[in-house]
Amino acid sequence: MTLRTRISESLKQAMRDKAADRLSTLRLINAAIKDKDIAVRATGNDDGVADDEVLAILGKMAKQRQESARAYEEGGRLDLAERENAEIEVIEEFLPRQLTEAEVAAAVEEAIADQNASSIRDMGKVIGVLKGKYTGQMDFGKVGPMVKEKLS
Repeated sequence: MTLRTRISESLKQAMRDKAADRLSTLRLINAAIKDKDIAVRATGNDDGVADDEVLAILGKMAKQRQESARAYEEGGRLDLAERENAEIEVIEEFLPRQLTEAEVAAAVEEAIADQNASSIRDMGKVIGVLKGKYTGQMDFGKVGPMVKEKLS
């Protein structure tokens, strides 16, 4: 079952269950996917985005909500932070399991070895390999500096 299908089925189930908060989050996910579909249609791709791109969209949405929740907590708006955290839970249902620090480090080492990377110039190749294999499973904002450190 594709990721899109799983999201659609969850949306229908949320409608049946009358779960308003879950339904609104699933509709936001669908809207983000459709926006990206429309954007890629301009390049001649009428099929829409693939599952790896949907994973990237979901990862970005989760990260945005984590930042918002942190800001709300710092501002003393715990009610809004709780709402953001509830949305994160729904989004994370569709994301693969996040890799641990040790697994990320091992994946970085493996990618560097696969690409025979030896200098900072090879960083793009290494990140490309990691994004191809581990989209949605690691935070590339943290992985970038780790790759840079290993290649320096």
